[in-house]
Amino acid sequence: MQLSQTERERLSAILEQYDHHPKVQEMREFIQHGDVTTYQHCKNVVVVSCWINHRFHLGADETTLAVGAFLHDFYLYDWHKQGSFHGLRHLFEMHGFSHPGSACVNAQRVFGITKKEQNIIASHMWPLTFRHIPTCREAVIVCLADKYCAIVESMFRRTRVGADEEEW
Repeated sequence: MQLSQTERERLSAILEQYDHHPKVQEMREFIQHGDVTTYQHCKNVVVVSCWINHRFHLGADETTLAVGAFLHDFYLYDWHKQGSFHGLRHLFEMHGFSHPGSACVNAQRVFGITKKEQNIIASHMWPLTFRHIPTCREAVIVCLADKYCAIVESMFRRTRVGADEEEW
């Protein structure tokens, strides 16, 4: 899934203020799937989301889509150190259920994101997080792109799904 040079330049311009923020750079320290960092995973989701939007002519707002996709896993901790399952009472505290909320709180606190961007982040794990449903086309696109990237990164051990580490 390749974007054109023009599309990559546009993404770079949209996300520059986020990409250079020290808190965003912290995502490079955490592993997401296999050998893929959370930072690289988020970049992959941005590229795949934009590719889906452009190739299928879905008409999603590019800026909202890119920002929501880039910050969808902005939870800033090593989820592998959370431990194992501790019974049904703690089920919803597990990473898969809780990290969208953490990412959304962090993104709101650091960047003051929009309501649509909040919905993208909070609902990207739907249907696992069944109470947080994607309510806009941007959120649906990111939800699908995230699942695609997670499968490719985990099952096929590919670090680059849509973007190189240093480019869009």
